[in-house]
Amino acid sequence: MSGAASNAPAMASTIQYVEPDDPRLALLIARLPRRLRMATHWLRRPSSRWARIPAGLLLICGGLLSILPVLGLWMLPLGLALLAEDAPPLRRARGRVLDWIERRWPHLLR
Repeated sequence: MSGAASNAPAMASTIQYVEPDDPRLALLIARLPRRLRMATHWLRRPSSRWARIPAGLLLICGGLLSILPVLGLWMLPLGLALLAEDAPPLRRARGRVLDWIERRWPHLLR
């Protein structure tokens, strides 16, 4: 019984956050509100692949249905960014988009 209680703090300390492979992505994630930032860190962990891929696909489908009131085109790049964690061609495209953001809006990456 006391062993289960002592495992709770140990389990909480084993949560690891994956550092983005691109420091520009880390800067953009740091600008998010706290709850969204925590969800992003959780989704980017390697063990969250089972949730990341379906979430990315659902966001892309929602972006394609942007004519509906709740869904919007903003969902498409978000879904592609989630899938970029697992697909190298999308990772290269994400790098090009981050290059474009860095040139167009440099203040976002400060």
